[in-house]
Amino acid sequence: MTTEPTEPAGPTGPAEPAAASGGGGARAWLRERSELGVCLLLFALGVLVLTDALTMDVDIAQRGPIGPRTVPFVVGAGLLLVGALLAVDVLRGGRGEAEGGEDVDLDEPADWRTVLLLTGVFLGAAVLIGPLGFPIAGALLFWGAAYALGSRHHDRDPLIAAGLSLFTYFVFDNLLGVPLPGGPLMGVL
Repeated sequence: MTTEPTEPAGPTGPAEPAAASGGGGARAWLRERSELGVCLLLFALGVLVLTDALTMDVDIAQRGPIGPRTVPFVVGAGLLLVGALLAVDVLRGGRGEAEGGEDVDLDEPADWRTVLLLTGVFLGAAVLIGPLGFPIAGALLFWGAAYALGSRHHDRDPLIAAGLSLFTYFVFDNLLGVPLPGGPLMGVL
């Protein structure tokens, strides 16, 4: 019977045997740098988004210089950049902080009313976007989400929601060339 060498006991108790860590330092090294998994996920998502953007069938003369490919290129490049910067930080010894400062009481039950209100608002917007168009359905979505999340400014919330919805409609429909349904306001907008 052979005995495996163990490291001296630390302040929390005896250390585990060296052989139990997977036969060497590779597994322990990866366990100490688990944030590299997030880096790989970000990198994979960035490659996926860029690949989809490159295979998108868009006629550049029809859409103009800023078209439906612009946002996926920016998002994909951003994902690659953030993944690379995070990997460099982790390899230099950076570590994520434990969530000790969160202002969440885990003993409290979930707020199912808010979850159900938001679910209803999203489903309602999905159903209404066809017959009412994006400007009206989007305004209802933004206003309903603000209400579900606790805003009680009944005089200004609908105005902000309508402005945000119209702004989003114009950006996507006119600047990016992504057609959104206008609904009954199609002739007015």
